[in-house]
Amino acid sequence: MTFKHNFKKVLSATAFAAALVVAPAANVSAATNDASSTQQSATATSQDQQASQDQAASQSSAANQSSATAASASASTSTSSATSTSTVKKTTKKAKKTTKKSKKKKAVKKVAKKTTKKKATKKAKKTSKKSTKKTTKAATAAVTASAGQSQATDQQDDAAKKAAEAAAKKAAAKKKAAAKKKAAAKKKAAAKKKAAKKSAEKAAKYWIAMRESGGSYTARNGSCYGRYQLLISYLGGDLSKKNQERTADRYVYGRYGSWVNAKRFWLAHNWY
Repeated sequence: MTFKHNFKKVLSATAFAAALVVAPAANVSAATNDASSTQQSATATSQDQQASQDQAASQSSAANQSSATAASASASTSTSSATSTSTVKKTTKKAKKTTKKSKKKKAVKKVAKKTTKKKATKKAKKTSKKSTKKTTKAATAAVTASAGQSQATDQQDDAAKKAAEAAAKKAAAKKKAAAKKKAAAKKKAAAKKKAAKKSAEKAAKYWIAMRESGGSYTARNGSCYGRYQLLISYLGGDLSKKNQERTADRYVYGRYGSWVNAKRFWLAHNWY
């Protein structure tokens, strides 16, 4: 920006000097024409010629001064241009150096960034591996603990099941023993009852025999005969003790159901 501004200033000064040079030259040309016209007409005086010559000399001096000024301006412009060119070159070199330094810094930053990224990636991978190992170990430990707990639970379940089975067997055995004992007691009671009944029957039978014949198998009272005074027709011609017992039982159980009932009837009616 500084170079362009200086260059514009130089161009303006050059144009101004050129204008100064052209203007006196035009005046000189006009004076020469006037002198020529005076000489041709031969009516001007020598004073006028002298004045014209003085004026021409003055104008010539002014033109020389203008030329010098223009040359000086041109030299100044050349110097300013050279200075500007040098400044531009220096600025360009500095800009190039700055650009190179900037590129180097960017390259260094890029390399550092890549290195940092690689380190971060490696660190992340290591951390991930460690985390994975820890997770795997934790999972394995959890599975092992779960398996152990499951095994312990299974063992507890088996123990509880066995205990329940043992308790059930014990209860069943106890129940069976109780039932067996109850059946034995019932059987014993029945046997006792039967024995008592048998004893009562035997006693009732003996009681009737004693009332009917005094217990004699040969006692006779009309058509009745024997220990139980049965009709002779009931004995079927067999007067033996065994037949008398068998026939008496058949008669009593068939008519009264038992000797006890027969005794009750006898007590009520004095016969059976």
